[in-house]
Amino acid sequence: GTTILSAIKNTVDKDTEVVYQENPSLDYVKSNDFSYAIVVVGETPYAETKGDSLNLTISGNGTQTINNVCGGVKCVVVLITGRPVVIQPYVDTIDGLVAAWLPGSEGYGVTDVLFGDYGFSGKLPRTWFKTVDQLPMNVGDSHYDPLFPFGFGLTTKGNKAT
Repeated sequence: GTTILSAIKNTVDKDTEVVYQENPSLDYVKSNDFSYAIVVVGETPYAETKGDSLNLTISGNGTQTINNVCGGVKCVVVLITGRPVVIQPYVDTIDGLVAAWLPGSEGYGVTDVLFGDYGFSGKLPRTWFKTVDQLPMNVGDSHYDPLFPFGFGLTTKGNKAT
Protein backbone atom coordinates (compact mmCIF):
# COMPACT_ATOMS: atom_id res chain seq x y z
CA GLY A 1 0.00 0.00 0.00
CA THR A 2 0.84 3.66 -0.23
CA THR A 3 0.21 6.26 2.43
CA ILE A 4 -1.60 9.46 1.55
CA LEU A 5 1.61 11.39 2.31
CA SER A 6 3.64 9.22 -0.10
CA ALA A 7 0.96 9.57 -2.75
CA ILE A 8 0.99 13.38 -2.36
CA LYS A 9 4.79 13.49 -2.68
CA ASN A 10 4.62 11.33 -5.81
CA THR A 11 1.73 13.31 -7.34
CA VAL A 12 2.90 16.92 -7.07
CA ASP A 13 5.31 18.56 -9.49
CA LYS A 14 8.93 17.64 -8.81
CA ASP A 15 9.68 21.29 -8.00
CA THR A 16 6.97 21.41 -5.32
CA GLU A 17 8.24 21.06 -1.78
CA VAL A 18 6.04 18.87 0.42
CA VAL A 19 6.52 19.55 4.12
CA TYR A 20 5.23 17.07 6.67
CA GLN A 21 4.90 18.26 10.24
CA GLU A 22 2.89 16.30 12.77
CA ASN A 23 0.65 18.66 14.76
CA PRO A 24 2.44 21.93 13.88
CA SER A 25 1.93 25.01 16.00
CA LEU A 26 0.12 28.03 14.61
CA ASP A 27 3.37 30.00 14.91
CA TYR A 28 5.17 27.39 12.79
CA VAL A 29 2.49 27.57 10.12
CA LYS A 30 2.43 31.37 10.07
CA SER A 31 6.24 31.70 10.08
CA ASN A 32 6.57 29.66 6.89
CA ASP A 33 5.44 30.82 3.48
CA PHE A 34 3.14 27.89 2.73
CA SER A 35 0.77 28.22 -0.21
CA TYR A 36 -1.69 25.52 0.85
CA ALA A 37 -1.99 22.70 3.32
CA ILE A 38 -3.58 19.29 3.27
CA VAL A 39 -4.51 18.13 6.75
CA VAL A 40 -5.28 14.42 7.11
CA VAL A 41 -6.98 13.58 10.40
CA GLY A 42 -9.53 11.15 11.71
CA GLU A 43 -10.16 8.27 13.99
CA THR A 44 -7.68 5.62 14.95
CA PRO A 45 -8.39 2.29 13.24
CA TYR A 46 -11.02 0.19 14.94
CA ALA A 47 -13.18 -2.84 14.47
CA GLU A 48 -16.26 -3.26 16.59
CA THR A 49 -15.55 -2.50 20.28
CA LYS A 50 -13.61 0.79 19.87
CA GLY A 51 -16.09 1.78 17.18
CA ASP A 52 -18.97 1.45 19.64
CA SER A 53 -18.31 4.85 21.16
CA LEU A 54 -20.45 7.90 21.76
CA ASN A 55 -17.31 10.04 21.70
CA LEU A 56 -17.52 11.00 18.05
CA THR A 57 -14.55 13.34 17.98
CA ILE A 58 -11.43 13.35 15.86
CA SER A 59 -8.68 11.31 17.52
CA GLY A 60 -5.49 12.56 19.10
CA ASN A 61 -4.29 16.02 18.18
CA GLY A 62 -6.49 16.19 15.09
CA THR A 63 -8.64 19.10 16.20
CA GLN A 64 -5.61 21.09 17.33
CA THR A 65 -3.92 20.38 14.00
CA ILE A 66 -6.97 21.62 12.09
CA ASN A 67 -7.10 24.81 14.18
CA ASN A 68 -3.37 25.50 13.89
CA VAL A 69 -2.95 24.75 10.19
CA CYS A 70 -6.24 26.09 8.87
CA GLY A 71 -5.86 29.16 11.08
CA GLY A 72 -2.63 30.03 9.27
CA VAL A 73 -2.95 28.93 5.64
CA LYS A 74 -5.58 27.85 3.11
CA CYS A 75 -6.28 24.22 3.81
CA VAL A 76 -8.14 21.12 2.75
CA VAL A 77 -9.01 18.67 5.50
CA VAL A 78 -9.26 14.98 4.64
CA LEU A 79 -11.22 13.04 7.24
CA ILE A 80 -10.37 9.37 7.67
CA THR A 81 -13.31 7.96 9.57
CA GLY A 82 -15.99 5.33 9.29
CA ARG A 83 -18.76 7.66 10.39
CA PRO A 84 -19.55 11.35 10.84
CA VAL A 85 -17.50 12.98 13.58
CA VAL A 86 -17.73 16.35 15.30
CA ILE A 87 -16.33 19.01 12.93
CA GLN A 88 -18.78 21.87 13.37
CA PRO A 89 -16.54 23.90 15.74
CA TYR A 90 -13.85 24.33 13.06
CA VAL A 91 -15.70 23.98 9.77
CA ASP A 92 -15.56 27.75 9.19
CA THR A 93 -11.74 27.70 9.16
CA ILE A 94 -11.59 24.90 6.58
CA ASP A 95 -11.39 25.83 2.88
CA GLY A 96 -12.16 22.33 1.63
CA LEU A 97 -13.41 19.20 3.37
CA VAL A 98 -13.18 15.64 2.07
CA ALA A 99 -14.87 12.76 3.86
CA ALA A 100 -12.58 9.98 2.64
CA TRP A 101 -14.24 7.52 5.02
CA LEU A 102 -11.97 4.47 5.36
CA PRO A 103 -9.99 4.56 2.11
CA GLY A 104 -7.89 1.49 2.73
CA SER A 105 -4.17 1.22 2.14
CA GLU A 106 -3.90 2.95 -1.22
CA GLY A 107 -3.20 6.66 -0.79
CA TYR A 108 -3.47 7.33 -4.52
CA GLY A 109 -7.22 6.83 -4.27
CA VAL A 110 -7.32 10.02 -2.21
CA THR A 111 -4.76 12.03 -4.19
CA ASP A 112 -6.35 11.10 -7.53
CA VAL A 113 -9.38 13.20 -6.60
CA LEU A 114 -7.59 15.83 -4.49
CA PHE A 115 -5.36 16.78 -7.40
CA GLY A 116 -8.12 16.52 -9.99
CA ASP A 117 -6.97 13.52 -12.01
CA TYR A 118 -10.35 11.97 -11.32
CA GLY A 119 -13.53 13.66 -10.22
CA PHE A 120 -15.31 13.52 -6.91
CA SER A 121 -18.56 11.63 -7.22
CA GLY A 122 -19.59 10.92 -3.67
CA LYS A 123 -22.63 12.04 -1.79
CA LEU A 124 -23.00 11.63 1.94
CA PRO A 125 -24.63 8.27 2.72
CA ARG A 126 -25.90 9.67 5.99
CA THR A 127 -26.74 12.94 7.68
CA TRP A 128 -23.77 14.76 9.25
CA PHE A 129 -24.77 16.19 12.64
CA LYS A 130 -23.62 19.47 14.18
CA THR A 131 -23.36 18.10 17.72
CA VAL A 132 -23.76 14.64 19.22
CA ASP A 133 -26.72 15.98 21.20
CA GLN A 134 -28.68 15.86 17.94
CA LEU A 135 -28.32 12.09 17.62
CA PRO A 136 -30.10 10.10 16.47
CA MET A 137 -31.04 12.31 13.53
CA ASN A 138 -32.94 11.29 10.43
CA VAL A 139 -34.52 13.14 7.54
CA GLY A 140 -38.01 14.15 8.60
CA ASP A 141 -37.23 14.36 12.32
CA SER A 142 -38.62 17.48 13.97
CA HIS A 143 -35.10 18.39 15.16
CA TYR A 144 -33.51 17.81 11.72
CA ASP A 145 -30.96 20.63 11.45
CA PRO A 146 -27.77 18.96 10.20
CA LEU A 147 -24.37 20.40 9.42
CA PHE A 148 -24.57 18.54 6.09
CA PRO A 149 -27.78 16.81 4.99
CA PHE A 150 -28.07 13.27 3.71
CA GLY A 151 -26.93 13.26 0.06
CA PHE A 152 -24.77 16.39 0.37
CA GLY A 153 -21.64 16.44 -1.77
CA LEU A 154 -20.02 17.56 -4.99
CA THR A 155 -19.60 15.87 -8.30
CA THR A 156 -16.64 17.10 -10.32
CA LYS A 157 -14.96 16.05 -13.53
CA GLY A 158 -11.40 14.87 -13.53
CA ASN A 159 -8.62 15.95 -15.86
CA LYS A 160 -7.63 12.47 -17.02
CA ALA A 161 -9.45 10.75 -19.84
CA THR A 162 -11.19 7.62 -18.63
